[in-house]
Amino acid sequence: MRQGTAMQNHARAAQSHQTKGNRMPSQLNGSVLKAFRILELFAEGRSELTASDTAAALGINTITAHRFLHTLEQAGALRMVARGVFRLGYVFADLGDRVLRDGSLPNLIQPVLDDLARKVGEACMATEFDRDMAVCIAKALPDRSLYVDIRIGSRLDAFCTAHGKLWLAFMGPDQQDRYFDSIRLTGMTDRTITDLAALKSELRTIREQGFSTNNGERESDIYAVAVPILTQHGRMVSAISVFGASPTLIEQKRDTLLAALKDAGENGTRALYGHF
Repeated sequence: MRQGTAMQNHARAAQSHQTKGNRMPSQLNGSVLKAFRILELFAEGRSELTASDTAAALGINTITAHRFLHTLEQAGALRMVARGVFRLGYVFADLGDRVLRDGSLPNLIQPVLDDLARKVGEACMATEFDRDMAVCIAKALPDRSLYVDIRIGSRLDAFCTAHGKLWLAFMGPDQQDRYFDSIRLTGMTDRTITDLAALKSELRTIREQGFSTNNGERESDIYAVAVPILTQHGRMVSAISVFGASPTLIEQKRDTLLAALKDAGENGTRALYGHF
């Protein structure tokens, strides 16, 4: 009898332990999460951190903050530029470039494009920027017999396409100047903007409003609306658009398409962090 009771108690204890374990969504290391929170402080606009800054931002004591900062320095994630003052380490220069060039971005964005094409019934695409052109890295086509298509790898002039103008709009002034020094604003159609001042004015508007259009500026019968995919801290890593051969994309359907595009852009941002 005692043996049976002991076995039952052991089974109940094991079941209780298993139930508690199942309540945990995952086994997370709080120290690692806190270390990344420190690194994110730089992405929020800071160029330097001290233990006092870190303690205030994270709600921890300065001794703990100091230990985190020195640990991150030892790992190469931070570098000390003065006594108690830290900046980002150069290890992130290589890692950041590898993230953008590892080829995974099209796979991350494809489900977003597929969902967008189903919702709007038009062709959709995503681009990266390579040297002086927007490059198609992914596309999704509507479920109907007639549509405009594009080949993966197609290169689009920046100054006269929705994608290209969006990339230019999100560049810094120095990058923009280098681009315009390297190209000629050639009239592709009668709607192409060939005046530099007028184009720069449009780029400022695009940056402010958060979207770009192509109103037959590269090819007279192609129209598009594009929005950026941004990181959580506002860096543009891709652009997505809806495009087609009908001017109603711009003239009548723009607001409806923009709403769907902006939702897709937010989904794209979530996909970058594994949440789509």
